[in-house]
Amino acid sequence: MPDLSALSGYPPELFRQVESLLSQPDGLSSRLLDRYPHAHGLRSDRQLYDFVEQVRARHLRSAGRIAKVVYDSKVQLAYQALGLHVRSTKVHGAQLKARHDIRIAALFRDAPLPFLSMIVVHELAHLRHPDHDRAFYQLCAHMEPDYHQIELDVRLYLTHLAAGGGPLWRAWPEGVPASSKAD
Repeated sequence: MPDLSALSGYPPELFRQVESLLSQPDGLSSRLLDRYPHAHGLRSDRQLYDFVEQVRARHLRSAGRIAKVVYDSKVQLAYQALGLHVRSTKVHGAQLKARHDIRIAALFRDAPLPFLSMIVVHELAHLRHPDHDRAFYQLCAHMEPDYHQIELDVRLYLTHLAAGGGPLWRAWPEGVPASSKAD
């Protein structure tokens, strides 16, 4: 039986559908590739930081700036952490300085933009709501209207990887001609 731990909390009918897709050759992978055919082009931490700042400025203007945003190979997918929002406070004389960092699993460097956007929105929502409560998910859905569907698709992708499937997307470096992108 395939590892469906990434889908914990979903209804049993979904488990049966996913098991059916996994039993077919390329069933789950072709569904994901049909829905998300291309990887995003945000390769560097600087590009990722700029993307996060754009989303923050659009939806959470009054929230504090993010100090650092990086792809992190140490974020543990096994613990279902796709990204981390790190909040730290430092004392500077009589003042407290808050610092917010976001770390996104390096796996998502080669993923579709909606996957990355869903993770960014999730981590940014922690600026306003530290807990995963109703208000937190309402803010996520406000910032990314398809948040819940994309989250399910990310979990399906993690299930695909756990079942022994390989990565489905590969971002191409800039300057590679389109004709050489076919594998």
